[in-house]
This record gives sequence, structure tokens and C-alpha cells, in this order.
Amino acid sequence: MNLDAKISGIMTGNVYSVKPEDDLYRAIKLIRKYKIRHLPVVDQGTVVGIISSTDLNRLTFGGIFDNQDGTDEAILEMLSIPQVMTSRPRTVEENQSIKEVAEIFAREGFHALPVVAESGELRGIVTTTDVIRFLLNSN
Repeated sequence: MNLDAKISGIMTGNVYSVKPEDDLYRAIKLIRKYKIRHLPVVDQGTVVGIISSTDLNRLTFGGIFDNQDGTDEAILEMLSIPQVMTSRPRTVEENQSIKEVAEIFAREGFHALPVVAESGELRGIVTTTDVIRFLLNSN
């Protein structure tokens, strides 16, 4: 098991993202359609925030009650992506090791981290699930 391997080898590279000016409907649509849990918010190539499915479920009835679309619509129209996202999220660089990222997850309690190039441009996302799969496949 090579924990010094780069996270670029285990991250998701073609990551879906939203812009600050997009509406929350777009974020929800992407999360539901592609069954993802975290969505970076990118402004001119730079990660400025992150939205999780948990964030969106807190705003809406998120499946707790069926047929609550009218209530959800009112909430989603009142709020914007910048109001819901976690601003200035912790990011990691694509050349960092799996061990470094695992330590960040364990120490700081994150479940997903946007992966950026040295220039700050979004390159992908790495999750605790990616690290666990790496560990399981290393045996």
C-alpha cells in the first residue's frame, strides 16, 4: 500500500460544478441526476465554495415528506448559491499524497475536498470514499 501515491490517482477528475450566479435548482438537479454528494462552486476557474447534498436537504424537506414541491420551490427561490455554500472551502493540490489527504479528513472532519492545481484551478474532487476504496484495493 503506497500512501505516498498522489491523490490525482484516486480523485474524480471530471467533476460537476456550479457558478455563484447559478440557481439552487441547478445544484439540486446535478446532485440528484449524477448521484453526487458534493458540488464545488467555481468562479472564473477558482473554487470559491462547496455545496453538499446535506446542505440542500437542510433547506428543503429533502425527501422527508413526499409531494412538498411547492414549499421547496419557495425556499429555493429565496436563497442563492452564495448564501447556502460553504465559502472558501479547504482545498488540496493534486500532487499531495493520499496519506496527507487522509490525515486532513481524520483531523478536520471533511468528507470531500476540491482538488486544485498550483494555479488554484479546479482539477477534481477527492472524498473519504475514494480513500477507503484505495485502502480496500491495496490489500
